[in-house]
Amino acid sequence: MNRDKLREILYVDDEPDIREIVQMALGLVPTLSVNTADSGMRALQSMRASKPDLVLLDVMMPNMDGPTTLQQMRSQPELQAIPVIFMTAKAMPQEVARFRALGAAAVIAKPFDPMLLAEHVLSIWETL
Repeated sequence: MNRDKLREILYVDDEPDIREIVQMALGLVPTLSVNTADSGMRALQSMRASKPDLVLLDVMMPNMDGPTTLQQMRSQPELQAIPVIFMTAKAMPQEVARFRALGAAAVIAKPFDPMLLAEHVLSIWETL
């Protein structure tokens, strides 16, 4: 699927330091707006308000984990078409296959290289 230019990303992670690193790394792309949320519930609220082009979603979070957040997105017509990339330390091949089966467009392994993150996300975007 050839999409328009990537303009807005929502990054969801319960770790404030990781959110800050991702926001700074993706902020190196001048045409990109990066918003963050610290939980799956806040992410859903934010998505309803701003409809990001792409969601980067941590897998392991308290209360509502990434897979549950993705499931909630897919059950809501206004959110179901937003592509999701999981960012996780759980990146063994069988886990990646499970996340893809849940509907993730891709999986980025943690730890990631902040200097290459924007390039990686943009290259995934080009394949959607």
